[in-house]
Amino acid sequence: MKRIMVDMSATLIHHGHIRLLREASKYGYVIVALTTDQEIHAKKGYEPELDFSCRREILESVRFVDEVVASPWLIEESFLDQHKIDLLVHGDDNSNPVSSKRLLILPRTSGISSSLLRVKVLRTAGDSCINL
Repeated sequence: MKRIMVDMSATLIHHGHIRLLREASKYGYVIVALTTDQEIHAKKGYEPELDFSCRREILESVRFVDEVVASPWLIEESFLDQHKIDLLVHGDDNSNPVSSKRLLILPRTSGISSSLLRVKVLRTAGDSCINL
């Protein structure tokens, strides 16, 4: 069975993440490369709403995920080699320096991202009900 890696931060997990994982699972055994808290802080400048252990626990409970490993912000060939990965699956915003032979780009789910959720939650803070 092929080993498929999906890299994500999953700071606010949403249906776009699940759709990407579902599609990736069609290609083989799915390993999520989950960005560490330190890498998120260094690259994005904030502490994630859910820490690494909580994000890992959530992802491990998703039926399309077989394994979760800690990862840096960018995935390189050496990281794929270290985990014996056949294919990296990523949305069309990919910036990982990986050979096209080991990369499958999938379209992102339109209208959703952790960043958009974060803005919406902050904008509606104080409301009794949040309608996403």
